[in-house]
Amino acid sequence: MIKEYWNQIAQNRDVRQNLSLLRQEVKDKGKLKVLSSLVKGQEEQLAGLLWSEDAKTRKNAALLMGDLGNQEFLEPVYAAYRREEQRFVKSAYLSAIGSFNYSAYLEELKEQLCLLGKMEETRENRKHLMEEMRELSALVVRAEGIKNHEFTGFDRPYDIVLLTNRNFAGLTQEELTALNPDAKSKVFGAGVRARVTNLRWMDKIRTWQELLFVVRDMGTCPMEPFKAAEVITGSGLLSLLNESHGGGEPWYFRIELKSRKTLEERSSFIRKLSGQIEKLSGRKLINTATDYEVELRLIENKEGNCNLLLKLYTLKDNRFSYRKEVTPTGIRPTAAALTAALAREYMKEGAQVLDPFCGAGTMLIERHKAVRAYTSYGVDIQEDAVRKARKNTEAAGMAAHYINRDFFQFRHDYLFDEVITDMPFQMGHVTEEEIYGLYLRFFGCIAGFLKEDGIIILYSRNRGFVRPLAARNGFSVLKEYEISKKEGTYVFVLNRIFYRR
Repeated sequence: MIKEYWNQIAQNRDVRQNLSLLRQEVKDKGKLKVLSSLVKGQEEQLAGLLWSEDAKTRKNAALLMGDLGNQEFLEPVYAAYRREEQRFVKSAYLSAIGSFNYSAYLEELKEQLCLLGKMEETRENRKHLMEEMRELSALVVRAEGIKNHEFTGFDRPYDIVLLTNRNFAGLTQEELTALNPDAKSKVFGAGVRARVTNLRWMDKIRTWQELLFVVRDMGTCPMEPFKAAEVITGSGLLSLLNESHGGGEPWYFRIELKSRKTLEERSSFIRKLSGQIEKLSGRKLINTATDYEVELRLIENKEGNCNLLLKLYTLKDNRFSYRKEVTPTGIRPTAAALTAALAREYMKEGAQVLDPFCGAGTMLIERHKAVRAYTSYGVDIQEDAVRKARKNTEAAGMAAHYINRDFFQFRHDYLFDEVITDMPFQMGHVTEEEIYGLYLRFFGCIAGFLKEDGIIILYSRNRGFVRPLAARNGFSVLKEYEISKKEGTYVFVLNRIFYRR
């Protein structure tokens, strides 16, 4: 079909339709090579379509030249862009230009972007003007690269939001107060909102999930992209960025919209908002799909407006940098850290600790970071998991013994003070009956690994199995914490029924 479509174009038959059909076909790289060989020697004929009286023919011809990526198409495509009078076609030319080495035209493209930024917007030209500016901006960023900024504002005060486990935001608040006594904080539905005097504490609190900034005069905005852009660019955003970093403007951003809108509606909103932010900020804020340093997060509220927050990718979260390797079913590090924090009062300094289903080692590492252990053993039936656990544990600067074995075949010379583990759960081909059988075997043998005053700390997705099987095998539940009702996850702290702490 490729040859047939091209031959019809060469004969000036149904040109617009055949260009469109060709563009669909050449999404297959093999077919693109076929077309490239057909066009070879007839480049002028394809370039001549840029003079067509039909705007959509010009548009599709330019895009097809971009698909082919032949450098000799750059000059005619750029010339067509400069003379084009239909604004809805211009962004297609720029998209095609991005497939070539366009460095010779970079300064002209930058000048054009500057001119468009000063052009008066109307309801009629706004959509296509924004599209053209977005494509121009992408070309400039691609050619010049992104200048990275270094966060230097650790000793400044900020208004922040710490997103946490919803059930235990108070725990994070207590840790924050202990490390930053002058902080003013309060718990809300999704975590902790605080005014802090510095950020030196952030790596010492392991239970927060995400750190976001509240920007002066950027608290809320209407759910309308052009009004939202006015709020954002009129706020203290640029001041916060410039005062907390070295390097100065421009800043490269992305937008995250959490809303009840459909995907198509969200995409349209984000395109309009990002383009208008660039325009109103004089390109001090530049939207990019990659290598962004700033995320503007808009969260639709009950009133139908947006709450606005800022995330800085320049502010590195190094708490879990030891996680060089992960396993598909492994526990999230913040969940492991929360488990350790909740059970901390039951842990012993210098304990001998066993994780019978250790995965990539996250639970043992977080337990050790909460309260230093003397020796740690991890067992896993998967050889790959044990290899990953060793690598992660070394990266954490910690020593642990990892054994590739079915736990139910594991034997040890001495007893442990603690067993801590993320229990296996139903997933894929593993059935609930199989998981129940595993719990049955676990509780049936675990007493043989524990000292008389030993404890078990379980992260479990099978609450209904734990209490009856624990009681049947001589254990009582000291504490039960609901981690997520939605996910059905719980933390249990257990000890022997006859032993009282």
